[in-house]
Amino acid sequence: MSAVHRANTWDISDSENESDDIKASSSSCVILDQNTSINESNTSSPSARAEDGSISPEGVKISGRRRTRRRTREEVLEELETRTAAKERRREEKDKLKEKKLQEQQIRKEAAERLNLLKPENFIKSLTAHIHAVLLQDAGCDVLLRTLDGLQWRNRIENQGLPNSIRWTQQALQVTSNSDFCFCPLEQTEDEDEDGVIEEDQVLMVISHNELEDMVMSHKTVTNQSALTGDMYEGAESQLDHLYKYLTRTAGKVVTILVMIGHQQRSGSWGEDDFDLHLDQHHLDTEELLVHLQLYWNVAVHFLLGWQEVTDHVVALTKALSKRPYKALCGDPDLGFCMDGSWSAGVRVDRDGHGLAQVWTRQIQQLNRVSPAMAKAVTSAYSSPSLLLKAYEELPSEEERRRLLADLTVVGGAKERRVGPELAGRVHRLLTSQNPHLLLD
Repeated sequence: MSAVHRANTWDISDSENESDDIKASSSSCVILDQNTSINESNTSSPSARAEDGSISPEGVKISGRRRTRRRTREEVLEELETRTAAKERRREEKDKLKEKKLQEQQIRKEAAERLNLLKPENFIKSLTAHIHAVLLQDAGCDVLLRTLDGLQWRNRIENQGLPNSIRWTQQALQVTSNSDFCFCPLEQTEDEDEDGVIEEDQVLMVISHNELEDMVMSHKTVTNQSALTGDMYEGAESQLDHLYKYLTRTAGKVVTILVMIGHQQRSGSWGEDDFDLHLDQHHLDTEELLVHLQLYWNVAVHFLLGWQEVTDHVVALTKALSKRPYKALCGDPDLGFCMDGSWSAGVRVDRDGHGLAQVWTRQIQQLNRVSPAMAKAVTSAYSSPSLLLKAYEELPSEEERRRLLADLTVVGGAKERRVGPELAGRVHRLLTSQNPHLLLD
C-alpha cells in the first residue's frame, strides 16, 4: 500500500513540476511574442508614434495631409452651397409656376364671370331707357312707363337730346372679387363719358300723325339742293329740323321714327272718309319724305296704332340690345360647316403617315349628304387624293372622270348600294376645280 502511495506521490510531483515548467515557458513565449509584436509595430509604423506626439521625420507629409483634408472640407462646403443655390432656384421656379397657374386660373375665372355678365338676362340690368319729357304730355305714355316698371327695367326722364325720343345707355361692366357683379366704368371708349356710361346707337322718335304732316310740309318748303345733304333752311323749326340737327351732330346714330295713328285721333278731327282722303292728298309728299329719310339719313319710319304698339316696339328693341353683346361674343365661326361633334376635333397624324387615311376619309365626309360608309367606299378604292387624281388623268374624257366613282359599292346597310353619279361628280369637282367659289352641290 505504501509503495503504491509513493508512486502516486512521485507521479504527482513530477507532473506538477512539468506543469510549472510548461507555464513558465508559455509565459516567456507570450512575453517574447508581445515584445516582438510591439517592436514590429513600432518599427513598421513610425507615423503612429508621431501622431501620439513623438518626433517623426515625416512631419512635413503629415502637415500636407492636414492641408489636403482642410481643402477637401472647403470643397464640401462649396458643394453644399451649390446644392443650396440650386434648391433655391428650383423653389423659386416652382413658386413662379404656381403663381402663373394661379394667374391663369384668375384670368379664366374673370373671363367666365364676364361672359356671364354679357348674357341677356344679366346685361339688360345695365341698360337704361331715357325718355324725353315731351312724351309725357301725352297721357298714353303711362302705358310705356308702367310696362318698364313692371319689367323692373331702369328708365329715366330727361329733357335733352332729340325731342320726342327714346334712347338707351349702358353702364360699363366690371367683374368684382366675389361672384356678384356690378356695373362700373372700365376702359374709356369713344361713346363713353366720364361716368362710364356708354350710349347705344339706337334711337326711337315717337311722333303723332299731325307732327308727321308738319315734317312733310317742312320738307316741301325746302327748294334748294343743299337741303338734301342736311343743311337747314331759315324759318320756324319743326320736328324734321330737330332731326336733321341731331343726325348732323351725332354721327353713327340709327334713328327710327314711330308714327302713332290712334283710333281716337281718327274719330276726333276727321271722319273715316275724310281721313282717307287726307292721306291720299299727302300720299306723294309723304312717300317723298320717307324715301329722302331712308336714302340720305338712314332713317326708317313705322306706322303704329297707339301707345300699346309703341310699348311693344320699345320692349322688343330693349331685348334686342341686351342680346347683342352676347351674340357678338358667341357669334358663328367663319367656317362654312358645323363645328359641333367629335368628328371636328381632328385626327392625329404620326410621322410614319399613320392617320392620313382617316384624314382623307374625313375630307370626303365633309361634303354635304355624305355618310361615313360612302366616304369609306371612296377612300378604300383610292387610299390618297394623289391616287385618285392620277386615276382622273388616265381617263380620256371628262364624262368618264365624273363617273369614275359612281360604281363603287358601299358596304353597310340592309341592301347593296353604290356611291352614285351625284357624289362622284361632287368629289371630281372638289379635286379638279380651280374656282374657290364654286358650289359643289
